[in-house]
Amino acid sequence: MKEIARRARGTPRVANRLLKRVRDYAQVIADGIITQKVTKEALAKLGVDLIGLDEIDHKVLHTIIEKFNGGPVGLDTIAASISEDADTITDVYEPFLMQLGFLERTPRGRMATRLAYEHLGLPYNKEKPPQPSLL
Repeated sequence: MKEIARRARGTPRVANRLLKRVRDYAQVIADGIITQKVTKEALAKLGVDLIGLDEIDHKVLHTIIEKFNGGPVGLDTIAASISEDADTITDVYEPFLMQLGFLERTPRGRMATRLAYEHLGLPYNKEKPPQPSLL
């Protein structure tokens, strides 16, 4: 289905995992018949949003935005805040968030972008602080 493909991050392994979960849901709820409605319900219950972000993606973004004012914040701090391994965040979650333009890696740490705020429906009022004068 197109709905599964749209939310699979362009990754066949993810598409197969989502398809199996939708199939399981359809077997229990809809007599094994997978429809567009059943697919959307199953993916919503799995916590996969319209562009493929799952619960951990949302935790990462909400942590950066809500606990650390949008960043910059270090990877280990994010990992400790959401009880996830730092290597897992780096290898599994960050690449997709960066590909979407929701996350920036800077020398000072990770920062949520305006696009991340917009996707989450949060107000973006982050202004760059003025450069201190040297004189």
